[in-house]
Amino acid sequence: MAVTDEAIEKIKEMIVSGALRPGDRLPKESELAADLGLSRNSLREAVRALSLIRVLDVRQGDGTYVTSLDPQLLLEALSFAVDFHRDDTVLEFLAVRRILEPAATAMAAGRIHPAELDDLERQLDALGPHPPVEGLVACDLEFHRRIVATAGNSVLCSLLDGLSGPTNRARVWRGLTQKDAVSRTLTEHRAILGALRDRDAEAARAWATVHIAGVEQWLRSAL
Repeated sequence: MAVTDEAIEKIKEMIVSGALRPGDRLPKESELAADLGLSRNSLREAVRALSLIRVLDVRQGDGTYVTSLDPQLLLEALSFAVDFHRDDTVLEFLAVRRILEPAATAMAAGRIHPAELDDLERQLDALGPHPPVEGLVACDLEFHRRIVATAGNSVLCSLLDGLSGPTNRARVWRGLTQKDAVSRTLTEHRAILGALRDRDAEAARAWATVHIAGVEQWLRSAL
């Protein structure tokens, strides 16, 4: 194992074991290096690597702290990595979204507040029957993000948020090239809202699946 990797593993063990908790300040560099049997150089590199993936927070003049370790924070690294996807993997991202998002939408059916549904409906009404594609796609992202946020699972919410980037461009392509794509999207959004108002988890799951599968099916034929 490379020296820096060993240092990362040792700090990770301290966090996983509870020796270091969210918000804790790490001991001074010289003390921690001695305690872990590491060189200060390798420890420094490990801290730099862990700060990049938001496990540690280096505060100049103050010290190094364990972050909150909240899923949304840790999964920012996933979102960053996803930005490097190749066009030929977009279908794989859509397939993962098709597995996760209907489940989250079904979970939201029992939790989402009527006021939230009213607000989402007002946003759809404001778009009108013939919105520009870019405006519809932006609304689509926000529409699903807000529904998923009410599912009560921050890990699921963060995962889906991280996966939205690659599928965003596919939705723009579809809106620009497929006949009736805009009107179908609006119809499917209203069907999802209707199922959520009825507290019908299975109908919400089904409509969310249809919604994502439509983009996936179009992209499969277009590639």
